Amino acid sequence: MIHAAVRRLPTPVTLAALVVTGHDLAGMFIGDLYEAWSLAADLSAQRNIVWCEHPFQRVLSWAPPMYDELWTAAKAMYKLEPAVAVGGEVIIYAPHLDVVSHVHGRYIYEVGYHILPYFLHDWERFRHVPLGVLAHSTHVRGSGVMDGDIEKPNVKVTLASKISPEDCARLNLGYMNPAEIDITAWQNREDEGILYVPRAGEVLYRFKG
Repeated sequence: MIHAAVRRLPTPVTLAALVVTGHDLAGMFIGDLYEAWSLAADLSAQRNIVWCEHPFQRVLSWAPPMYDELWTAAKAMYKLEPAVAVGGEVIIYAPHLDVVSHVHGRYIYEVGYHILPYFLHDWERFRHVPLGVLAHSTHVRGSGVMDGDIEKPNVKVTLASKISPEDCARLNLGYMNPAEIDITAWQNREDEGILYVPRAGEVLYRFKG
């Protein structure tokens, strides 16, 4: 979309593309729109993607307090799912979080969290829902398939926050009491297929296979 819009501009365009790792500048590319963007994307793939040797069975994904609603804390799921084995689990650990969405909560509670094929399977039922809400729903629930009328997500998603067990069930999410989670018990267990990610949402995790 950006490229298509730029083609309509009558003046030449120079792009300055920055690649940032944490608080540090990893690279800067200035020049032709397409070349600078491509070079920056290549470097970002090296610096901002964690390539995992094997998929994980369970992930404790800590969504920091800067995510004050599940709408933004969704990153703690969809940036981890590519590194999770089918049948595995992502726990969104956000003990501060008590809101699904300040703006879109009504719609999210209406439809819940589901995989994309679930919505496409019965599109007439959901076509009145804003597309951004449906996209958010699939980001949190992840990938999967429909087996007839049965929804089969690839990954179990559990929410450990101030959102109640009843609301989690209504949203089609698992529930875990955040007070019962000992972060230290999750650390340094990658060889067991267990991963703890502090400040999740800033880096993409992917399985090499």
